[in-house]
Amino acid sequence: MGMLTEFKEFAMRGNVIDLAVGVVIGAAFGKIVTALVEKIIMPPLGMLIGKVDFSDLAWTLSAASIGPDGKEIPAVVIGYGDFLNTLVQFIIVAFAIFMVIKVINRLSRKKDAAPAAPKEEVVLLREIRDSLKK
Repeated sequence: MGMLTEFKEFAMRGNVIDLAVGVVIGAAFGKIVTALVEKIIMPPLGMLIGKVDFSDLAWTLSAASIGPDGKEIPAVVIGYGDFLNTLVQFIIVAFAIFMVIKVINRLSRKKDAAPAAPKEEVVLLREIRDSLKK
């Protein structure tokens, strides 16, 4: 079996295609969550704590300066505001995934809770078994 044929078999498996669809949908969902956090959730939250844009929050370790050769040396900062935005995005995505899995589990439990009625042959065999026991 050639490598191309083997790759074609691998790529056409249902799991690989499902994974590809999941990645594309996940990327789109990530963009939605990013927009939700940056444009809707963080502005009011920043206003509550003092009209601060979270993405601008940073801790300056060393201020910008001019070196001896006349070139500007940029400031050294830790940008924890972007981290806070990303953390809120993660929490929203994790909660959304939790809710989807919760619904899927609930639906699968309902299917398992109602066992299918036994077939007619099984019922007849049970009746024969019970009559032989007597």
